[in-house]
Amino acid sequence: MSYNRIALIAILLASLSAITACAQATDAGGANAGTAAAGIAANALPPVVVHKSPVCGCCTHWVDHLRQSGFEVEVRGVDDLGPVKTRVGVPPGKGSCHTAEVAGYFVEGHVPAGDIRRLLAERPDARGLTLPGMPLGSPGMEVPDGTVQPYAVELVAHDGTTGVFARHGGEDAEATSP
Repeated sequence: MSYNRIALIAILLASLSAITACAQATDAGGANAGTAAAGIAANALPPVVVHKSPVCGCCTHWVDHLRQSGFEVEVRGVDDLGPVKTRVGVPPGKGSCHTAEVAGYFVEGHVPAGDIRRLLAERPDARGLTLPGMPLGSPGMEVPDGTVQPYAVELVAHDGTTGVFARHGGEDAEATSP
């Protein structure tokens, strides 16, 4: 028997052993196994749909940031983002170069993944988050020297008003509640 076949058989036996052990733990654990599975499902991140120009590089870097942070991302190339921004409720003057949708919220601009996770954990009664413009050092807008221009991510209420959700890049860069 060749070395490759022996290695394959060893891998298959180890896998079968792991599956058997898992099944036994589930049978023995009963409610605990179910609780653990529910906890994993509850912590799963919802998918994100990103609407962006097909040629925008900084938007692609932001998508990479989300993926590296554990989000599953679907990218939709759009030549005119105006109708998307209007549909989801981005207030005038609060736009950026891409618009995302996640779990019933919009995320406008280069918002850090940590702020999106916080939004999803807290579930405020709001339309979404916006980071107007394209601040240097925000995710997708990193610069070689590491400069981070101070910026504030804003929470957008249903009436279109905004308040600071989190600050980044300055001395008072701690997350703040809306």
